[in-house]
Amino acid sequence: ETAVDLKFLERGQLVLATAEQWDMVSRRWKQRKNVQDVALFVVDEIHLIGGSEGAVLEVVTSRMRYVASQIDKRSRIVALGASLANAKDIGDWMGATGHGLFSFHPQVRPVPLELVLQGFEMAHFGSRLLAMSKPTFAALATHASDDPAMIFVPSRKQCQLTAIDLMTYAAASGSPDRFLSGGEEQLKAVIEADIREPALQQTLLKGIGFIHTGMRPSERRRVEALFQDGIIQVLILPASMCWQVQAMAQLVIVMDTVSYDGREHRYVDYPITDMLNMVGKAGRPLAGDAAGKCMVFCHSSKKEHLKRLLNDPLPVESHLDHFLHDHMNAEVVTKTIENKQDAVDYMTWSFYWIRLAHNPNYYNLQGVTHRHLSDHLSELVESVINDLVESRAVASEDEMSLSPLNLGMIAAYYYISYTTVELFASSLTDKTKLRGALEILTASNEYAPLPVRQYEARGLENLARHLPQRMPQDAKFSDPHVKALVLLQCHFSRQPLTVDLEADQQVVLGSALKLLQALVDVISSNGWLKPAIVAMEASQMVVQGLWDKDHPLLQIPHFTKEIVSRCEASTAAGVDADTVFDIMSLDDQVRDELLQLPPRKMADVAAFCNSYPNIELEYEIAVLVSD
Repeated sequence: ETAVDLKFLERGQLVLATAEQWDMVSRRWKQRKNVQDVALFVVDEIHLIGGSEGAVLEVVTSRMRYVASQIDKRSRIVALGASLANAKDIGDWMGATGHGLFSFHPQVRPVPLELVLQGFEMAHFGSRLLAMSKPTFAALATHASDDPAMIFVPSRKQCQLTAIDLMTYAAASGSPDRFLSGGEEQLKAVIEADIREPALQQTLLKGIGFIHTGMRPSERRRVEALFQDGIIQVLILPASMCWQVQAMAQLVIVMDTVSYDGREHRYVDYPITDMLNMVGKAGRPLAGDAAGKCMVFCHSSKKEHLKRLLNDPLPVESHLDHFLHDHMNAEVVTKTIENKQDAVDYMTWSFYWIRLAHNPNYYNLQGVTHRHLSDHLSELVESVINDLVESRAVASEDEMSLSPLNLGMIAAYYYISYTTVELFASSLTDKTKLRGALEILTASNEYAPLPVRQYEARGLENLARHLPQRMPQDAKFSDPHVKALVLLQCHFSRQPLTVDLEADQQVVLGSALKLLQALVDVISSNGWLKPAIVAMEASQMVVQGLWDKDHPLLQIPHFTKEIVSRCEASTAAGVDADTVFDIMSLDDQVRDELLQLPPRKMADVAAFCNSYPNIELEYEIAVLVSD
């Protein structure tokens, strides 16, 4: 919602945004004076520049420096992050002087940290986790005392298993309530009122809580509150949630450092940025902890590697070269880049340029002379431009000048990948129907990162059997694009889903509207009417959560197929109740008998009906006869 963001930007003095949001807003900085007026630009977690999302962080920071130089206006950039091995390179890239660069060793913390790594020989993942259970309980008994402890585990399933293991070990030790700090009667009242999960009810009574993404948000918030208020002593959560939880503890235990990746069908190491975040949760400055303690349990072969990563400053490298196409396309569209020389100059503002000379092997350079650097940059720009030209996003004239084409402008405007728009242009035809449009939509590059969990494919296949539209014959349910198609159809069919799949469905729907708008633009560029109408109807389907052939009354809140059946019977009997306006015009008594909804739900119905747009269209047809 760029228009809404711009209004906030105009009214606000302090603007909080993710790197992607600011990238979208600041791309057209030449036309947006509010972007030019930014006097202080604060970048938090600058060490994430070495992670998967680092390219966007690098681009927006480089852009703010570039904007300040172009409009000749001083602006201040402040970057905050973990201890970095190459902090001086970050400072040089941002334009910080020696007086403005502060680099601390990892051991410099508000609360001293004792870090212990323990290796386990078992190569089998399940056996290794099983072997970690008893040492985890021993660590809690030895180091936690009465202080709070957090345990990070590889998966949602392991949360519950670990909680039950700890409860069992506590009972066997003769102190089953050793992790319970608050009043038991008060805790029972909270559990009866807010907690539905049976296993969680049992473990909470023993002072052990667990949370994961499969829980209801209200349950999750309640368990977190119990932990932060000191009622329960132990909180267990998946490592993937380390950024979503604000709580800290005196003791942090990391049970294994790998998790299953459904897309690659293998166990992968946690990102080092996630590891640093988990370790950083040990020690509470505001609670007066004298020291924090973190214990990392891992496979023995990874112990030395992790010891170096966690005890030494973190080296970060740029990955901009892997994500350059979309950023380059956006700069061509906004005319920041108008030829290939501009593209090379654009790269010299990046952290990538700073690191080329300092770590040439990492970037496949043959040497570090000015000639080597210049040639490497020119080859990179040439390769990216050629890809954009082949995708019909950019036009290159006389081997030098660059100008945006329609597909490139669509990709930049909707903040989607150039490969997605290329896919739309090559797959759509003048005969594309709804089924084809949905398959093309969910094949977008934006859905590639959608998580596919272990053993989830079978559940998706079962869901697909009950959907109106068949899946493609070669559909693999471990493919994130097929999963997106299933979840989109479930949204139209209002199919009940597990909490995990509901969260994934929200991710799918979050990108669906802008992708459909881009789809409409691509179709309109070809002058095809029927596919354009199909895409517009698909947008309505996403908003209303209905199929195009469903009864229009189902868009009203709390209306079910049973209520609609009663409305149809009423219409057949002579009392019109077939449209939203008919429902509004019914007598109150007739409406109550027809809908049979409680007052609170009836108020939602009334609010929807009263805000429903009533549009009258008048038109005249004139026949023009030429002389």
